[in-house]
Amino acid sequence: MASDSRHRPVETVETAFDIVDVVKDADGAGITQIAAELELAKSTVHRHVKTLESRGLLVQEGDTYRISTWFLDYGIHVRNRHRLYDVARPKVDELAAETDEKVWCVIEEHGVGVHIYGAQGRHSVKTHARIGQRTHLHQFAAGKAILAHLPDERIEEILDDYGLSAQTDRTITDGDELRDHLETIRERGYAFNREESVIGVHAVGAPIRNESGTAIGAISVAGPANRLRGDLMIEELPDLLLGATNEVEVNLAHS
Repeated sequence: MASDSRHRPVETVETAFDIVDVVKDADGAGITQIAAELELAKSTVHRHVKTLESRGLLVQEGDTYRISTWFLDYGIHVRNRHRLYDVARPKVDELAAETDEKVWCVIEEHGVGVHIYGAQGRHSVKTHARIGQRTHLHQFAAGKAILAHLPDERIEEILDDYGLSAQTDRTITDGDELRDHLETIRERGYAFNREESVIGVHAVGAPIRNESGTAIGAISVAGPANRLRGDLMIEELPDLLLGATNEVEVNLAHS
């Protein structure tokens, strides 16, 4: 029987994107470094890199190759065409001004959380989070809020695909514990992150849901653990977030 090639990966395309990932993660890399990390022949890497450079995806600085601004155009295009970006952005800005903390809007794509917009309050702290960052959903408040409001079969697919890796020693890495945690989130309507993604940082996240109740995104507020605690953490911020996400949901439904 002939094999079905419809879902078979194209190795040259995979190699090209593996090279792009190495260059991005290293903030620039040469042929030797790329070849070593991917366990490929230098000649193979050289051909791919030169092709990527000729198409404008990489730029050369001496012996080092870096990601080009070609990706910036595509990234901005993707973000700007997402309905949630335009509708949620004003509420994210409003929450940042009201709470003085860092506020993020996150979507789920291919089973991970993607930060599509963020706003800084006067006292917001800097963390590793950035626009475009892709993070495992179980590791942060907005991600858990999304995960809890997906169909059960989709949750299991995501857990099977990505597992439960730890970002800190407080990240939930047990499947049964996470499922119980997601049930609690569904019951109260929002999620907490107590140093599960960054030590010293707490966050609250609430889902943005479509008319069927499935999460299409989430908004979170994050700040220092010694500031986001007590009534602010467990009552005031959840109330603010639930009001904001409800407004976004209504605007989405009528836009």
